[in-house]
Amino acid sequence: MEEERTDLLFHALSDATRRDIVRVTLHGEHSVSDLARRYPMSFAAVQKHVAVLERADLITKRQRGRERFVRGRIDVVREVNLLLDELETIWRGRMERFGDVLAESDETQQQADQQADQQGDQT
Repeated sequence: MEEERTDLLFHALSDATRRDIVRVTLHGEHSVSDLARRYPMSFAAVQKHVAVLERADLITKRQRGRERFVRGRIDVVREVNLLLDELETIWRGRMERFGDVLAESDETQQQADQQADQQGDQT
């Protein structure tokens, strides 16, 4: 996934209201007016949130008469999920390597302690 697109997606999802709008609109189409009634903010503020989500392709918007309707895009949410899975795989690999390094360090320390004990017994 292109870095600029990734940045747009994560920026769009970084806000709780926008995440909620995505959740709501994944269940079905809603007018922007209906969405605005759900949140304790102005209609203009909700419109701005919708615009951010639309730029990130997380929602589609269509006009019918004077109303604008919004629908979530599950395909794009799945893309985000794949990216997060990829990042988790990288993280888990690093944690496993870190665990291996700690285990090696423990073994090295135990060997050093045993050698010190043996030398102490010889004196």
